[in-house]
Amino acid sequence: MPIVATMKMKKILFAVSEFLWPTYQPERHYMRGPGPACARKMKIRIA
Repeated sequence: MPIVATMKMKKILFAVSEFLWPTYQPERHYMRGPGPACARKMKIRIA
C-alpha cells in the first residue's frame, strides 16, 4: 500500500473509533457549581 492510502485508512479508523468510543468525556470537565473563590467574592458561607 502506498503511504498516502495508509494515512487515509488510519484517519478513517481513528474517526470510527472516536465515534464508537469517544476520548472526550464532558462529564469529567463539568463544573458542579460555584467554587470557593466565587463564594469568597460573593461573601457566601459554604456549609
